[in-house]
Amino acid sequence: MSPRFDEFAAGLTYDDLPEDVLRVLRPSFMDTMGVAAVGSTTPMSAIARKASLALFGPGTAGAARMLMDGRAASPAGAAMAGAFTIDSIDAHDGITPCKGHAGSAVFPAMMAMAQAQEHPMTGAEFATILAIAYEISCRAGLAQHATCADYHTSGAWTAVGVAAAGARLLGGDAEVIRHAAGIGEYHGPRSQMMRCIDFPTNVRDGVGWGAPSGVTGAYLAREGFTGAPALTCEGPGSEPFWDDLGQGWRLVDHTHYKAYPCCRWAHPAVDGVAHLMQAHDLQHSDVAAVEIKTFHYATRLAGQSPQTQDEFAYAIAFPVAAMIVRGQVGVAELSQDALNDPDILRVSKATTLIDDDHMTAISTDKRWAEVTLVLQDGTRLTDKPRTPRGDPDMPLSDAEITAKFHQLADPVLGTDLSSDIREMALAFDTLDGAGMARLLSLCTDMR
Repeated sequence: MSPRFDEFAAGLTYDDLPEDVLRVLRPSFMDTMGVAAVGSTTPMSAIARKASLALFGPGTAGAARMLMDGRAASPAGAAMAGAFTIDSIDAHDGITPCKGHAGSAVFPAMMAMAQAQEHPMTGAEFATILAIAYEISCRAGLAQHATCADYHTSGAWTAVGVAAAGARLLGGDAEVIRHAAGIGEYHGPRSQMMRCIDFPTNVRDGVGWGAPSGVTGAYLAREGFTGAPALTCEGPGSEPFWDDLGQGWRLVDHTHYKAYPCCRWAHPAVDGVAHLMQAHDLQHSDVAAVEIKTFHYATRLAGQSPQTQDEFAYAIAFPVAAMIVRGQVGVAELSQDALNDPDILRVSKATTLIDDDHMTAISTDKRWAEVTLVLQDGTRLTDKPRTPRGDPDMPLSDAEITAKFHQLADPVLGTDLSSDIREMALAFDTLDGAGMARLLSLCTDMR
């Protein structure tokens, strides 16, 4: 019989972690810090860090430095600032069936709480906390999507995982962890994701409030504050998502890594046009129009002429056009120069998204798209239907994830610091307390 989620969180040890779990957490650490580095350069991150200091300055819970910043806030404040910073660049790891992201909330929240502790955590202890946060977040997200009518942001279900893992980090037993999860879910954001997809703004994926909601839930529960049981963990209809807890690992089954800094729903179309352009030795001037057959939610990403990084993140047409014109979708394509590129805009405005019932029906555990290039002479070139690279069954290579990290981090942090973070992150669970404290410092004490 599987343990209940709170018993699982209270009793898990580093020795219980399969190597497959660590093979996810190590590159996720590195990948997330790369996204945080470039995210720290965005206006959205600057606003969030300023607000975090104003609202959540250091208190008696202990100080925590904000990611890629160095200034001290409370654990909730540092979690908020870090989550918004990571979420400002849509390039972090995700959970495909949850249609969202765990690491963008889990890492800044757990790193903030770890800093605030009187005694440094070892890497093995931190890995255990991360595994709890990821696994409970993932399963809570699956339960929420199966039992709620609205499509909620990642902040809704990561608040539960962060709260449970945070309560364990603070030394809470199963009862405290259960209350923390209930508080995190009850007070966490139930924000509707499609509102931001239809009108892209800084609110993004909700983790900027999910992370501090979970942290706050953990501290409240430690002090005796009680919470209504978390419906995603023990409510009606949630049972199938927890029945193999401790035996199977959803974070292993479902965690993906992104090749491009935009919504994953755009990725199969980006990969499709990249293949067609290369296979047929085409130049962007050869392309008259693009047709993308995909699932319903994805068609609402349109984005022919994004004016901001938020609009770029939730677009398909523009990233596809960028791949056709520039042969890449990377940091340079996030710039205002790229958003105004007349060649990209020509192709983007000539791109049509087709709402396809079959693609919608099969886009559950995968996200499907099929692209057609219409050439200037009328020739139509159609790629095979694709799902995004980066899922566990079609993974990015270690070299690709590492190259992506340096592409994002080096221009912000410099090659030496980026390399130090990479090496330590990929072996973080082997670090002693002093080593783990140094890694946290490298990721936070930037200014």
